[in-house]
Amino acid sequence: MKTIGITGGVGSGKSAVLEYISGHYNARIIYADKLAYELESPGHACFDSIVSLLGSDILDSDGYIDKKIMASRIFSDAGLLVAVNGIVHPAVKEYILAEIDRERESGEHDLFILEAALLIEEKYYDILDELWYVRADESVRRQRLRDTRGYSDDKIDSIMASQLDDEEYIRYCRHVIDNSGSLNDTYAQVDALLR
Repeated sequence: MKTIGITGGVGSGKSAVLEYISGHYNARIIYADKLAYELESPGHACFDSIVSLLGSDILDSDGYIDKKIMASRIFSDAGLLVAVNGIVHPAVKEYILAEIDRERESGEHDLFILEAALLIEEKYYDILDELWYVRADESVRRQRLRDTRGYSDDKIDSIMASQLDDEEYIRYCRHVIDNSGSLNDTYAQVDALLR
């Protein structure tokens, strides 16, 4: 079983690549953001530690962490952001390692794919067989974000400024998929790498 991490900047089209792989290959796909959200739920690995750190007033009426309250608190306090990341990121990595072991033992899938924005920052290149970078021209990304998510130029500027640049992604990723053109062109690049 081959393990692949897929990353890329906002609006690059990672979702389109992952949907294609899911529909055409025998792959187990894990989305790190969704996994982190699950691990922050009651009864899971990060819940108690986050509530202890931030206080029970971050819980909603159903006893779940209110993501908006948590975000407003941690993004206005760099120390809290570091502390929450120090709880969540190791738990995500531990889960991923356990799932890779389980998948290898079961032999059910040919590919194990992890999608995460912070693959490089969290050193997943030490864990996975290879990293792929899905990239698109900045003008294309901006247009996608305006059209599909309704983001303002200011919001796009802010998100893009917080992400790695092309050179940094390329330095760590074995393969680059250019998703600036048609989806058929993108799919052909994926097929060339996987077949």
